[in-house]
Formats: sequence, C-alpha cells, structure tokens
Amino acid sequence: MKSIFIACGNFFFHHRNRVFPLLMLAGVVLVRPRFPAGSYRADLALDVLGVLVCLAGQALRVIAIGYDYIKRGGKQKQIWAGRLVQGGLFAHSRNPLYLGNILIFCGMVLIFSAPIAYAIGIPSVLFIYACIILAEEKFLRAKFGPEYEDYANRVNRLWPNWTGFSDSICRMVFRWKRVLNKEYGTTFAWIAAAIGLRAWTLHLASQELYRTEIAGLLILLFPLATWYIWVRWLKKSGRLADDDLTTVDG
Repeated sequence: MKSIFIACGNFFFHHRNRVFPLLMLAGVVLVRPRFPAGSYRADLALDVLGVLVCLAGQALRVIAIGYDYIKRGGKQKQIWAGRLVQGGLFAHSRNPLYLGNILIFCGMVLIFSAPIAYAIGIPSVLFIYACIILAEEKFLRAKFGPEYEDYANRVNRLWPNWTGFSDSICRMVFRWKRVLNKEYGTTFAWIAAAIGLRAWTLHLASQELYRTEIAGLLILLFPLATWYIWVRWLKKSGRLADDDLTTVDG
C-alpha cells in the first residue's frame, strides 16, 4: 500500500503546478458558494478566518525561505535534493513549505464557503501532500541514509516544534530579496483569488444588494497587480539577485 502512495506522490510532484490550479478551478466551476445558513455576517466571519489561515501559511513559507533555502524543487519535474537542509525553520519541521501550502489552501476553502469543498477539497489536498511527502522521504533516505534518519528522528514531519527556534536563527541572516523573488507570485495568486472568491460569493447572493462592496473588492486588484508587476520587474532587472538563490520546492 505504501508503494502506491509513493507512486502517487511522484505523479503529483511531477504535475503539481497543474493539479492545484485545476482543483481550485473545478471547485469554482462546479460548486456555488453561498452564505452559511443564509447569513452575511457568518460568511464574512468565515472569510476573515480564511484570510488569517492563509496568512499563517504564507508566514511559514516566508520564514522558511528567508532563513534557509531548500534546493528540493525537483530536477526535470522529478524529486531531487542537492543537500539535506536542516537550518532555520527546517530544524523544527521537515516540510514547512508544504505545511504553508496546506494552510493557504485550507484558508481558500474557508473563503469559498461551500460544504462540499470542505468535504472534498481539504481531504484531497491532505492526501496529495501526504503522498508527495512519502515519495520525498523515500528519495531522501536513499540519498542521505543515516544523516536523514537522524534528521527524521529529531524533527517533526510537518507541524513545527518551535522550541529553540530563536537559537536556530540567531546566527542566520534573513534574506528579504530571496523571499520577494520566490514568493511574490504565490502571494499575489492567493490574495487575488481570495478577493475574487469573496466578490463571486456576493455576486451570487445578490448582485444588486452588494454592488458597492463587489466594486470595492475588484478595485483592490489594481494596486495588487501593480505590486506584482513592480516586484516582477525588480526580479527581471536583477535587483532581487541573491548569492544564495537556488530553486525552492513550491
């Protein structure tokens, strides 16, 4: 059975840039979000909670990328690692980036506010990442042997143990350029999607009643897009170059 999960993990890793957008697109196309129990306030509360969960996931990604950099993003879309990263947040969680992704996706599902999304979307994402993690662990054990076994015995697979975190980063430099270089796309995508989902839910509930709020939400996309274009220009012009910049798993 484990071999099947590992095979699935290799498949999902190879196609991950397609799997998650398609999962979100399927939800938007096939499921109609609605106010919980018909309550605008309940929907707003869920949206706020969803944004907070997304921010928690984004914060994990920022901390992980800013302090130590994991070159485990694959080679030719296959699982690969040049070294076993154990510094920064990786000294407290073996998969903080994946945990960040899971939290962001769960936050988006809360914003989407559809029971079927809770029942199908969240378990699907947990299954996908569980398979990917098992596949990566098999690769890392084969490549790093006892070094990885020792690491796995000391550090949680997913949820960080924050004990001693300040000691882990006290001699490390936080690299903001690297964070901007790698995270501007992810940040833009989930914020734009959150705004779009909120506006879509309001539109379905009553386009006339919430016209002003919908317009205000859509206006927010313009400064967000401007920020995205500016950071992308900084990246393409070399202003975000980082000596330690390599490929990070998404």
